[in-house]
Amino acid sequence: MSLHSCEASVSQPTDRPAVLVTGAAGGIGTAITETLARRGLHVYAAVRGGGEHLKGLPNVDIVGLDVTDRGSVRAAAEQVTAARRDRGLRAVVNNAGVIVHGPVELVAAAELERQFAVNVFGAVEVAQAFLPLLRAGRGRLVNISAPSASVAIPFAGPISASKAALDSFSDAARVELAPWGIHVVTVVPGAIETPIFTKADAAAQAALRDADPGKVALYSRQLEAVAGAQAAMRTSKPQTVADTVLRAIEASKPKAYYLANADARAAAMLSRLPTRTKDRLLTRMLGLRKTAPVAS
Repeated sequence: MSLHSCEASVSQPTDRPAVLVTGAAGGIGTAITETLARRGLHVYAAVRGGGEHLKGLPNVDIVGLDVTDRGSVRAAAEQVTAARRDRGLRAVVNNAGVIVHGPVELVAAAELERQFAVNVFGAVEVAQAFLPLLRAGRGRLVNISAPSASVAIPFAGPISASKAALDSFSDAARVELAPWGIHVVTVVPGAIETPIFTKADAAAQAALRDADPGKVALYSRQLEAVAGAQAAMRTSKPQTVADTVLRAIEASKPKAYYLANADARAAAMLSRLPTRTKDRLLTRMLGLRKTAPVAS
């Protein structure tokens, strides 16, 4: 099966500083790709599917890459290495991700595996495959995280756990790779208005249809409250994240963590509060105080 619906097109070698962006086909990934390309960087836009809107953009090459397929990742690394020759990469942006949410009691093992396969194992696989190019270019590894990495969100346990794992990987790699001048940067987007949430909501609804109806009914009020509260929070645009990634790539001494918007900054402050206080605030913010559970 084809990894992407548009033909991959890696151009002749260029002397421009170059960046690989995973998950470039939509949302934040597209915004990052377009922003970096406009800035004059050469972007290898890695897509698993889609990406037609990127074809023909100046300074953009489309590369087929499925982060959950080791062979695909290695093939993409070989393709980019051949194009770059000895010039290396300025950055690798690990943006590809999925969101799995739902009550901890009801999340299927297969969905948990999918969550970690993309958000954690896929990001590590990409980093390992492209590190020789980062080492050659004394570049930086930019991992896209989430506020839920530091503040686990009720009914979003899988995505929270996966991003916490990614942050731990980033923290370890930052020290390990410093001797080669490779900076490891974490960008925290906050609540962004992108199609990924629509896909996540649809997947969650499908998963609930396969779960025990009696158990699903127990959580119906809380799920409705959380869905409404989270939808209201998604007001920032992908461009906010793209601009933050650009700063992280261009900074002579990049920070370890960049908080892209007010939501990300609020989560960072919330994470420092005592656990009981944090739990009470989350309960209030998500509208759960007014939502009594359905009796079992």
